[in-house]
Amino acid sequence: MKNYYRLMLGKKSIYAKECFAGNFVGVGFDIRQDLSSKLPDDWRTFNREFIPVFLVGHPGKNKVAAGLACGALWTVSKGINKGDVILSPDGEGHYRVGEVTGDYYYYPDGVFQHCRPVHWFDQTIDRADMSEPLQNSTGAIGTVSNISVHRDEIEKLIGGITAPKLMSTDETIEDPSAFAMEEHLEDFLVENWEQMEFGKEYNIYEEEGEPVGQQYPTDTGPIDILAVSKDKKKLLVLELKKGRASDVVVGQILRYMGYVQEELAENDQKVKGVIIALEDDPKIRRALAMVPNIEVYRYQIAFKLIKGY
Repeated sequence: MKNYYRLMLGKKSIYAKECFAGNFVGVGFDIRQDLSSKLPDDWRTFNREFIPVFLVGHPGKNKVAAGLACGALWTVSKGINKGDVILSPDGEGHYRVGEVTGDYYYYPDGVFQHCRPVHWFDQTIDRADMSEPLQNSTGAIGTVSNISVHRDEIEKLIGGITAPKLMSTDETIEDPSAFAMEEHLEDFLVENWEQMEFGKEYNIYEEEGEPVGQQYPTDTGPIDILAVSKDKKKLLVLELKKGRASDVVVGQILRYMGYVQEELAENDQKVKGVIIALEDDPKIRRALAMVPNIEVYRYQIAFKLIKGY
């Protein structure tokens, strides 16, 4: 089954026109060596070799930034298969759609050194025609993200059929209305982080002044919010329940925390987790009773009508 990826072609799509005209996509990250013989099937093996290489060339960066860069480099060079579909923003509110037609090649003098050939189709997708979940997925911070969970919607959009605005293809979601509400809550938390309780101790993770902590990509899906304590000693994985079954969200946050501990945390950093849900959930509390580094929060929504003008 083909997969679907959102791929940024340079910061703010600066290299989109060159890629569209040249029928390719790529990444760089200043790793200037041919990777043809250095692309294992397992991205973890690649990261173990190239995170140190990246850090030598970028001494001001940390392990989180290095993991992001090397993960994106492996995904574009190896993880994406021939026949997979790329959605890339053109910088003007539209997405070009292309099919990957060949394997990795090294182009040392190009705008990107690590490239894949792509056949770009004529049609585009307007961001305004996407459902809110797909807009959130395609708007995630990072170079590349797997958006295959939205394949049904994407295929309808490619075929010229506009998707409904409230749409979820995630079969683990039990309550679509809670899913929609908590999608908005995630943006609210990020936009008002400094006024939240979490903002007193943590900052949403940034790289070069740009926030990358919302929808932080991992090999098991995106973390809703990744934050780092102001003293840099703790990493916080914050996950909204988003209408999912209790056992699903508990397993989900444990997987994310395991990823952060193994792939991102420095030797002296601890990993904590927070689940946010609308209602008190005794099943979640029971499942987490023996896991002291995960906390559960409830949120409340206030709505009031005032008569008159």
